[in-house]
Order: sequence, then C-alpha cells, then structure tokens
Amino acid sequence: MADDFKNIFMPEHASRPRLIPFLLIILLIVAGVAAVVLSRPWWASRKNRAAQPPQKQTTQNLQQQSFQAICALASNKSLEEARQKGYALLAQTKDPVLTASLETLLGQLNIELILSQASMPEKEEYVVRSGDSLERIARKFKTTVDLIKKSNALQRPVLHPGDRLRVFKGTFTLAISKSRNDLVVKANDRFFKRYRVGTGKFGTTPTGTFVITEKIEQPPWWRPDGKMIPFGDKENVLGTRWISLRATGATAAVRGYGLHGTWEPETIGAQASAGCVRLLNSEVEELFLLVPTGTSVVITE
Repeated sequence: MADDFKNIFMPEHASRPRLIPFLLIILLIVAGVAAVVLSRPWWASRKNRAAQPPQKQTTQNLQQQSFQAICALASNKSLEEARQKGYALLAQTKDPVLTASLETLLGQLNIELILSQASMPEKEEYVVRSGDSLERIARKFKTTVDLIKKSNALQRPVLHPGDRLRVFKGTFTLAISKSRNDLVVKANDRFFKRYRVGTGKFGTTPTGTFVITEKIEQPPWWRPDGKMIPFGDKENVLGTRWISLRATGATAAVRGYGLHGTWEPETIGAQASAGCVRLLNSEVEELFLLVPTGTSVVITE
C-alpha cells in the first residue's frame, strides 16, 4: 500500500521543479504584453504633446513674466533699464493687449526720464559757454526752452559759463490717425508716447503732411464770424495751448488748423471738433513742452 501511494504521487512531485520555470516564463510573457498594452495611451499622449507643444501659451506666459519684471524695474526707479527692456519686448510681442500695456508704460518712462535730470541716450551733456542763452541752446539742439528748463530744474533763465546741462538732442515727429483718434509721438523714429485725441466731425480734419509753425500759451480764439474770444472766456474752445499747423509738400494748403486743448474732456476719442485735433489740457501742455516749431506732423485717415 505504501509503495502504491509512492508510485502514484511521486511522479507529480518530481515534475514540479520542471513546471516552475515554465510557469514563470508564461507569467513574464503575460506581464510584458500587459505592460505594452497599458502603456500605449501614455506614449500616444506624450507623442501628441511633443508634436504639438503649447508654444503660443508658453510665449504669452514668458512675455507676461517679462512685462512684470519690467514693471518691477520701473517701480524700483531703474528707469533706463526698464525702458530698454520694454522696447525689446515691444519689438517681440504680437499680443495687442500686451502691446498697449507696454506703450502706456514706455510713455510714462519716457516722460519721466526726459523731464528729469536723469541721463538717457537721447540727451547730451552740454557745458554753457560765454554768450549762451536758453534760446540759443534750444535752437542749436532743435528743442524747446521749456524742456531745457524743466529737465535741468532751472528756476531762472540766467546761465553762467561752465554750467552743465543735459539737453535732449532727438527729433520728434507726430503721427495722427483720424480712425483711431490717437496721436503717436516718435523720437528718432522710435515710439515715444501715444495720446488719445479728438478729431473733426464728419471727417473734417485735413489729412496729409504738416509742420508746426506757431505755439501759443493761453490762446485767444477767433469765432467763424471773426470775433476774438479771449482766453478764459467760457466760449473759448481752445483750452490752455494752441499749436498751429502748416501744410507741406503736396498737401493742400489749410488755414486755421492745429492742435489744441479742450474744456470738454468727454470729446476726446471721438470726432467732435470743427476740424482741429484736440487733446486734454494736461496732455497738450506736455506735448507743447516737448515739440519745437518745425516738427513734422502726418495726419492719416
């Protein structure tokens, strides 16, 4: 009986060592197939991400981060560094929202730099010579007396030989768009600042090329019937400054057109004037300070 038991069961026990490697191989094959099948969606999604990277979103995020860094520089009064990095980003971005934000910031930086004693590439160090006056220096550099005084914190117009000044030596040009109702100031053909303006009703503002010929503080206004309305009269529509324009080149001659301030700020950004280009009083005063007579102006539809 014991021998029968042994004969029956011993062969099975003897075969187990041979079965174990075989079973392990089967398990490894099954595990490998399962791993390949389960990993296909992950590899496919990874391949898709590699084939279509979110380049646009990444670029926008990086540019927004750059803009925030530029704003931080401006807040820390690293104005020239902020300005140069702002110009670099402005040349790169195609995002209209970021472009508008950069232009606003650059306009603020440019005004703060040009109206202060801070140095900037567009300023030149000038040592006053015997016989110099503010008017003579302004003519030499094609700038304005007011800008020299403001940017050098001069309390009096009197100069002494040996005095040191920082004088703006750039060339301003103005470009006015009737459809956008804005005015872009450029310095040496580079964006400087954008202003919102009001233009003539029914497209009456003339287009073409012009030059600034006269600048008047606290201007009187002549009504269409020829009556003069003095500055300060509520009927005077010219605001605090008048900048006269003369047509140049092939542009038809015009009379009585120019840039001026307004007592009606709600008309800025609209076609609301009798034909002239109007700005907020504070902004026409700023422009008046910057641009000398002889400055070129282009008005387009």
